[in-house]
Amino acid sequence: MPDTAANQEVFPQPSSQKPGVGFPLARLVAVISLTTGALRALAVGPYSGKETGETALFRTLWDQLKAGEIVLGDRYFASFCGIAPLVQRGIDGLFRMHQKRKYDFRRGRLLGVEDHVVCWTKPERPDWMDEALYAQLPEELMIRELRVKVQNDGFRVDELILVTTMLDPEVYTKEELAELFLQRWNIELDVRSIKSVMQMDMLRCETPSMVEKEIWMHLLAYNLIRTLMARGAAAHKKEPRQLSFKGAMQALGTFREPLQWTQGRRRARLWEVLLQVIASYEVGDRPNRVEPRAIKRRPKPHKLLNEPQQEARNRLLKRKHEQPILNAA
Repeated sequence: MPDTAANQEVFPQPSSQKPGVGFPLARLVAVISLTTGALRALAVGPYSGKETGETALFRTLWDQLKAGEIVLGDRYFASFCGIAPLVQRGIDGLFRMHQKRKYDFRRGRLLGVEDHVVCWTKPERPDWMDEALYAQLPEELMIRELRVKVQNDGFRVDELILVTTMLDPEVYTKEELAELFLQRWNIELDVRSIKSVMQMDMLRCETPSMVEKEIWMHLLAYNLIRTLMARGAAAHKKEPRQLSFKGAMQALGTFREPLQWTQGRRRARLWEVLLQVIASYEVGDRPNRVEPRAIKRRPKPHKLLNEPQQEARNRLLKRKHEQPILNAA
């Protein structure tokens, strides 16, 4: 966001950047529907500081989740203190194993090949958790651990170690859990739609209150488009994930003015045509798509600004005044 004193006070820049050179950053943690791509809940906080990490912001969203739902997340959320409160709320979880946790498939209750149930014990109380909440957590937690082989060419990993609270192997097979976790990549595409397609990666407001309004206005428009995509998919017997977000946004932009100036049956007909157009923009069926983690477009060859902008201006002005003025006879 813009480098103003007000923004820096609430959303300070990373400590690795020099004062006057970096930009204020906000950290966002979102709960997104895997079925429709709609944003269910959002937490906004500074990029750095105490209780500003992803897990801390996610804890503020726990009460907005409903019993019977399943939370998919990366390995950062796969901890005892992160999973146990979800279980207490009747919520299941499926995460990648945290890189610091040890596992051994020779132990526990065997469910299949490299698929077992083990008991996680309650750790010491973390600094962020108060004693009342810590006392409510169970002493033990039954967790299912499974190894999934990744055979697809081009994938960064050859295997995944997953942890879940869905323990019944007949209701939740190993193959189904693996397929479900691989669908989590759709959420990364949703984040790309918000940041790149809707251009929310660079905010423009100069005060924190307006920055938060700008964020929520972007996400209000995002959910509006997702709602239209869900309606278009339902009306034409398709799944919302089959449709293109960018195509839906462009269609809405094209129909916006005609919808604004029409009424009655003509307006109802325009809505039907809009949903039909949105349903016609399908994403390509590209299973196991592989793309290099690199960009093709080269940056412009400008020098980086390594000092505050005002200091750079003063230096240029000083250099201009020091240059001698020559008169040609």
